[in-house]
This record gives sequence, C-alpha cells and structure tokens, in this order.
Amino acid sequence: MERSGLRRAQESVLPVWERTRHFRTYASAVFPGLLQTRAYTGAVLRSIKDRRVPIDDLEAAVQVRMDKQRLLYEGPRRFAFLLEESVLRNRIGKREDMAELLGNLLRLAKLPNLSLGVIPLDADRTGMWPVESFWLFDDDQVNVELVAAYLTVTQPNEVAAYARTFAALADLAVHGEAARQLIENAVEALSAPGRAL
Repeated sequence: MERSGLRRAQESVLPVWERTRHFRTYASAVFPGLLQTRAYTGAVLRSIKDRRVPIDDLEAAVQVRMDKQRLLYEGPRRFAFLLEESVLRNRIGKREDMAELLGNLLRLAKLPNLSLGVIPLDADRTGMWPVESFWLFDDDQVNVELVAAYLTVTQPNEVAAYARTFAALADLAVHGEAARQLIENAVEALSAPGRAL
C-alpha cells in the first residue's frame, strides 16, 4: 500500500471513508489518524517512511491525513473509538507533542457524534485480550494494520467477527469521566520528572 508513497496510501482510502456513516475503531498501539495532531502524524508517518517507504512525500501525506479529519464534522457520521490505555502513554514524538495530542483528544471526546472508550491497563483480559488495531466501516469492510501489510476484510462473516470483537472490547472500556481521568493521568505523567508515561 505504501510502495507508491505515503500520500498515495492516505488518498487511496478516501472513497471508503467518505461513504462510511458509522466508523468503529480499535487502537492497540498508536492513535487513530482521525484523532491525531499534525505533530503526532508527522512523527508516526516519518517512522513508517524511514522503515519502509522509499518515496519522500511526508509533508503531503501529513496534509492528506489532516484534511481527512473534516469527516468528524461533516454529515451524519458516527464515530466510536476504543483505545488501549497504553496508547495514551506510548510516546511518539516530543513530550509537548504528546501533551498537545492528549489535549486534542479531550476536546474531540466532547463531539456529539463521537464515542470514546479507554480500556484500562488493569482491566481483566481473561475473556478478551488486546488484538491488532482495526477499523470497521459500517458493516461492509474492516481494515487491519499489520507490521508488513494493510489488510482489507470484506467477507460478511469475517466483518461480523470484527464487530463482535469490537463489542467485547467495548465492554472492557471506560467512557465519560472515567476515560477523561485516564487521559488526564497520562497528561500529568508527561510533566512528572523521571516518571514513566
């Protein structure tokens, strides 16, 4: 997907994103693109570019991802995001960029069409452990991010399996004030000298 450059990879998903009305996203390692800030996006895409993309179109790719965030505000779309608490604490980029990212997350969580759940580090994972990050687009398609590939799933029974997984993960998540507190704890950890995120 990224062989033609990061910008093209970002643009290639636009048609499915634009026709989707109900987004469900689970993130186990990195913030989803729709929740990212420019600085965080730059750090994430730079890391991908440095590891496996020969074409240097980083700034154009960052801009496409930032432009995609308009979807949060356009039309009758609904967004449900589930983040592992570790995602809040995985530092990618500078501390001040992470603080900006977490502040942005607190603002976005107030959008009426957005649901945010955070799965606490101490949640009982006996029945549902962390899995690979994935996006559910309505009930039609799933995109899964793997180390060496970007997998698209369209078989109805497989899409349904991801929908069930999302529901099971949502049962582990905290929402509202409890989620906000976990985000604020991550912000505080950024400014505490010698403390891990």
